[in-house]
Order: sequence, then structure tokens, then C-alpha cells
Amino acid sequence: MEQPPRDKDEFLYPRSRYYGQVKPENLIFNANLQEFAQKVGYITSLETSGKISPQEAYSQVKLLWKQLKQSKKELNISDE
Repeated sequence: MEQPPRDKDEFLYPRSRYYGQVKPENLIFNANLQEFAQKVGYITSLETSGKISPQEAYSQVKLLWKQLKQSKKELNISDE
């Protein structure tokens, strides 16, 4: 049985199910968190293969982390 072709974006940026408390802000933050993890994976792969320097990788991850923290703050998500 032949499977339907997968969308390129779905293949490159897979999303996992959300199992937490279902609220709009939690769903948005979960999507942001998954995007963060995916991008960090790409950055670490680029650094490991020598395509970017360790300092550049660090700078990019630090910027992504700041963006993730800002999204958490804007969505009013507590640490609880």
C-alpha cells in the first residue's frame, strides 16, 4: 500500500502532540518550544560539522533562548 507524499515542511519541521493543560497560551508556547528545539538541533549539527564556529553557534542559541523567554513572558505563562 502506497503512502501519500508528506509535506516538505512537515518532514523538515515535525510537530509532536501536546499533552499538557489545553489553553491557547500553552499551545502557542509548546509550538515555540518545539521550534526552538528544532533550530538548536540544526545549529548544533552545523557547529559539529564545522560549518559555523562554536562562538557563532553559541550566539545563535543564546538569541533563540532570549526569544523563547520573551514569548513565555508575553504569553503570561508562570513557572508553576
